Amino acid sequence: MPVSPLICWTWNFGAGLSEAESAKLLQLLDAVQAQGKLAAAASACQVSYRSAWGLLKRYEQHFGQPLVIKGRGRGTALSDFGERLLALDAAARASLDSVHAPWGLRLKELLAPSETAEPERLHIAASHDLALADWIENGRRVKVDIRWRGSEEALTALARGECDAAGFHIPGKLGSTETSAWLGRWLDLRQYAFFPVMRRQHGILTAPGNPFGITSLADVAKLRLRMVNRQRGSGTRGMIDQLLAANGLQASALPGYAHEEFTHDAVAAAVASGKVDVGIAIQAAAARYDLGFVPLGSDLYCLALRSSIANGTAVAHLVRRFRGETFKARLAALTGYASAGDTRTFQPWESFASQIC
Repeated sequence: MPVSPLICWTWNFGAGLSEAESAKLLQLLDAVQAQGKLAAAASACQVSYRSAWGLLKRYEQHFGQPLVIKGRGRGTALSDFGERLLALDAAARASLDSVHAPWGLRLKELLAPSETAEPERLHIAASHDLALADWIENGRRVKVDIRWRGSEEALTALARGECDAAGFHIPGKLGSTETSAWLGRWLDLRQYAFFPVMRRQHGILTAPGNPFGITSLADVAKLRLRMVNRQRGSGTRGMIDQLLAANGLQASALPGYAHEEFTHDAVAAAVASGKVDVGIAIQAAAARYDLGFVPLGSDLYCLALRSSIANGTAVAHLVRRFRGETFKARLAALTGYASAGDTRTFQPWESFASQIC
């Protein structure tokens, strides 16, 4: 069985701490953020509670700052420093992925020149999503590797052949004609097939109870509230800019417009910590951090891939998993998510476009 080559990198935090330990630390912090309990996080990382606690203490001593906060009866949460360290790692990986991808593809071609067009394990560049992230990380039978990128960056990677599939989201206000024109900036739609994964609710994240009484992005500008933005090339960033234009607002009207984060979780964490007053993200991120939420609209999250592999075994397996009860239950458990229908296969653009409304 051919092995897909990868280019990997790790942090070296120094002071005799190995790169493997640094990688395990970041994995543990990510699990703590998702699980809310150190014991569950340790189990997810396949280490003992004692080992996990010892690793945290060693790094806290090295950094001179706490990484987690344990509260009686409240589980374990990341400290402000822990959240910033994890966000830094996510931002670095998102940036380096775009640098590494072409070289990884060339290495793959060099080592396996006779490999068939149909991959055994799908490599996906995708706009960040909470349901997809949890499902991929916890689903051992889902044969995919995923790199989080903005929607536009993911589509660019697909067009360049740097991945097998791209995950992107279409704002609910775009019809099929507008979407076709938008996607046509990256893809020759005749050569690709598309699959609707899920629908998600977007909105403004505020402190609990919406203390400023925000109802729109215009209110954010009027009150000069501090905002956290998404990175350029992300679908959410595009939506934010569209809302600004629709309200006749300039980017300069929003303090913090230049403050960028790479995931919905990072936006929610920034609002929850009080570093900023508002951010725009999916409703599930607001619910995860117990934040206020002002709905702005919904989007359709989709996957695109080359038509030549749309009927392959790996793709068929992925579609079955998306339409399985486990993924449906995950969507039902997340606030603001809904199924995108019961489509059983990737479709040519003409068929797919008819579902966009």
